[in-house]
Amino acid sequence: MTGTSGDGRRNTSADVAGDSVVVGATAVTVAGVDAAGNPTHPALAAELVRAGLVVGAARHLTAAPVRAGTETVVLGPLSPALERLAAAVAAGTPAVVLASGDPGCFGIVRRLRVAGLPVRVLPAVSSIAAAFARAGLSWDGAAVVSAHGRDAREALNACRALPLVAVLTAPGAGAAELGAGLAGWSRRLMVAEHLGTDAERITWTTPAEAAAGSWTDPHVLLSLAPGPIGAARVDNQPAAAPAGGWALPEGAYRHRDSMITKAEVRALVVAGLRPRLGRLVWDVGAGSGSVGIECALLGAAVVAVERDSAAVDLVRGNAARHGVDVRVVPGAAPAALDGLPDPDAVFVGGGGTGVLAAVAARQPGRIVVALAALDRVAPARDALRAAGYTVEGVQLSAARLADLPGGSIRLAATNPVVVLTGERL
Repeated sequence: MTGTSGDGRRNTSADVAGDSVVVGATAVTVAGVDAAGNPTHPALAAELVRAGLVVGAARHLTAAPVRAGTETVVLGPLSPALERLAAAVAAGTPAVVLASGDPGCFGIVRRLRVAGLPVRVLPAVSSIAAAFARAGLSWDGAAVVSAHGRDAREALNACRALPLVAVLTAPGAGAAELGAGLAGWSRRLMVAEHLGTDAERITWTTPAEAAAGSWTDPHVLLSLAPGPIGAARVDNQPAAAPAGGWALPEGAYRHRDSMITKAEVRALVVAGLRPRLGRLVWDVGAGSGSVGIECALLGAAVVAVERDSAAVDLVRGNAARHGVDVRVVPGAAPAALDGLPDPDAVFVGGGGTGVLAAVAARQPGRIVVALAALDRVAPARDALRAAGYTVEGVQLSAARLADLPGGSIRLAATNPVVVLTGERL
């Protein structure tokens, strides 16, 4: 069955991207409402008049002009509503789902599509768009993440890694918790509560003040790095592969006396760390910071630990040169690791088995170690195994092309390096 919507378009849907949606099936109209529960799209009134089924939260069903006698389902557990909507689609009964804001932005549209239901979306302004509007910021270069119903560490690490992040919060994963987790990172926060209502409150604050504050759940949090307000890298989408690539040549970094992880080794090390948006990587014995910087270029939050004060300045300068935010912790491991947030992966570029044992005690999923001295390989392997890690190792020997007089070429060998990769069982 097909129908005609209030704006004159046929209310049908077809198979999209492999979903099991029947061509010509009556689409479920998913409509956004504002913070007060009022419908905002001009086509919604006509859809509600013709609807045989309306699904939504109790407050939405009360506020919307639902025709008398129309069957309604109050959203609580989603399964009963999905079953009733599927039955309506099968019977050709027009159905409307009411949801807050833009239901395609971390909303119910995803669940409806997963259930195989054809949908047509009439969005309202999302809470994310409203929050950026209140801040007076553009957000085409922002990352939008959710802490609702998922591991809040990923949202926190996005705030640590990226210059402009919006977070949809949840009880126990809001401004207080995120603010506490941002200790050590220079950030300015905006907390938006009750957006679009008479009780709306917009608060600019620091992570420490947010951690000590009391906030209404749920709310929207914006996290901004230092610099010109809203100065996100709009030429590079968050967590996309960096435009300049990775495993960059040594000349892409300032370093002292060739004390830098060579590009061939760095390629394997970064692959072993598996950086991405939502993960936290430690770079222990950072040197020039090249490993941590390339993890940051791939979207990870990064803490670089370095005991040499001159190298600390190198790491900071190299991070700024590549446009990433790496938190640099001066000091010698393992003592410098105390108080740092638990990592998902760690690169150990310096230190002995004592450093490895301290790193392993924090139980990251993966630990990667680069060793130039062969007598350190077996103790490092044994330390990782003793901590419950499976260990793989490879020795890398690269020889680079070099010119000879007269147009000939030769192979110039770099120093062999053993890379151990430990994965927690």
